[in-house]
Amino acid sequence: MASKKGIATTVIILAAITGASFLLWIIPQNVETTFVVADYKNYLDGVKNIHEVLEESIGIEYDNLRTGKISPQDYIGVSEVTSSQVTTQISEFVTSKPSKEWQTSYISYMDALKSFNSYILETKVLANMIENGNTEDEMNETLEKINMLKFESKEFVKISEQSRPD
Repeated sequence: MASKKGIATTVIILAAITGASFLLWIIPQNVETTFVVADYKNYLDGVKNIHEVLEESIGIEYDNLRTGKISPQDYIGVSEVTSSQVTTQISEFVTSKPSKEWQTSYISYMDALKSFNSYILETKVLANMIENGNTEDEMNETLEKINMLKFESKEFVKISEQSRPD
């Protein structure tokens, strides 16, 4: 059972990561910004680690939502923070300009993050449906879409892994 302290800790951690990521948006954007990456493999590994942490965190909270351990509003708050962090990761990918040999892997992982972000947004839709008292039948289409987006994200991760240069 999720305690208020556990939820608060999760939100604080996610808020701290978001705050740090937000610095990218505060820096003036007068010139086209390029996120310089010297070690493409380690950068991609780092993004993968962040993605896994976010995926696990939102997965736990999603399970708590489905079992009634947290309220839909609490879940929506967590999902918004997580979505913001994923959006920051996507933005870094867009500006990283990988070498040709890494482009396919990077693009596939960026697609994985986009699908993951869509997954988060659909779980937020489900939270709103739960809050509004929709029936399980009414939620089935959204549940199917959630499962499809989660699967799609994992498939893009596999493609990214397979297309990494040696």
